[in-house]
Amino acid sequence: MYFLRSTQQIKYFGCTDLKSNMSEVNKNKLFFIRGATTATGNSIKEIQNAVIELVNELISRNNLSKKNILSITFSVTKDLDACFPASIARKFNGLDSVAFLDCQQMHVPDDIEFCIRLMAQVLLPLDTVIKYPYLRGAAKLRSDRC
Repeated sequence: MYFLRSTQQIKYFGCTDLKSNMSEVNKNKLFFIRGATTATGNSIKEIQNAVIELVNELISRNNLSKKNILSITFSVTKDLDACFPASIARKFNGLDSVAFLDCQQMHVPDDIEFCIRLMAQVLLPLDTVIKYPYLRGAAKLRSDRC
């Protein structure tokens, strides 16, 4: 999947002429970027604001182009059920070709409330230093990465 997507020749499991962009594969590496934020409550607008901010920070901190984002998995705490974060990210960030998945985070007592986590699979140059977006109340999850 990494090789196929990195050449931008795959769309919905189809592929064409993979040899044409072989040099691009050798310049990039597959990275997984984690991040998280908190919404201020369980409304569509509150979740929307948090998701847009989180995805925008992911893109800007890591100088990502939309074509280099392969997939994003969102997980949310059980107190967030007003909408799907993936549909927000797809709609407001123009990420139509990105594979998205929404999950409910495992419930742990005393976890951060209204927390939205993500894991993005991206292609970046080999020497890239990853910057992890931990925002708002979720910054305490990984204070070493904020």
